[in-house]
Amino acid sequence: MNLKTLAALSLALCAGIAHADATLDKIQQRHVINVGVILTGPPFGTLDPKTGEHLGYNVELAKGIGQALGVETKTVSVLAPNRVQFLQQGKVDILIANMQFTEERAEILDYVPTPYEEVGGAALIRKGAGITQWADLKGKPVCVSQGSNFIKPLQETYGAQIKAFRSQSESLLSLRGNGCVAAVHVSPTMHALLNDAEWSGYEIPLPGDLIPSKSVIWIRKGEHDTQAKLDAIVRDWHRSGWLIALGERTGMAPSQALRELHEQYSHE
Repeated sequence: MNLKTLAALSLALCAGIAHADATLDKIQQRHVINVGVILTGPPFGTLDPKTGEHLGYNVELAKGIGQALGVETKTVSVLAPNRVQFLQQGKVDILIANMQFTEERAEILDYVPTPYEEVGGAALIRKGAGITQWADLKGKPVCVSQGSNFIKPLQETYGAQIKAFRSQSESLLSLRGNGCVAAVHVSPTMHALLNDAEWSGYEIPLPGDLIPSKSVIWIRKGEHDTQAKLDAIVRDWHRSGWLIALGERTGMAPSQALRELHEQYSHE
């Protein structure tokens, strides 16, 4: 490789790094942060049918980021199959979109190290199905969202047959149509459904949540300034107890892990 080629590669690398770390500058310049959120149901996110306004826990977290940065917040609806692409293509600046931490996701994206919650999966099952433990799903069709972090343990640990859908709503429709014996999604949403008379014939009979995992904010690779800034904001949220209050206000019952994080940071 000659010196000219090396110089060109060096310039390209520097340009890539400069671009990667430019997100905070862009947010301040336009005075708006674009946040990808999931609007698949309470408590995480819903769409007001009359006004079209985005509502829910994820939306309030996004607004909290904007407020801490001193900018306006624009929430952008994303789905499990396209949320990573929306971030990588620059359609959103960050993701607060029901993406718990996994090593696989950390290979393609960076994330804010301090989690804002801990969430696992719950299985919604028709009453009388005779399924009482996770192992009973072996060989049976289970509905999930594409890209869900619950797919791996359902397949590898419990031997379930996965039916992956573009959205949670499509997965739940399949469950109602007997396309699967269970639908596995984030636990708070599944429990919220049980408050709806439409789901009175269903239950969450399996003990404990599936792989409780850290809920984190995702960013593009190499955005270390953005990462540091957002991490300081999340730590402040833990310190003040704001995340616990937000969870209680939006129906997102604070986990024991969240209360422990509050205890940890409030004594720093």
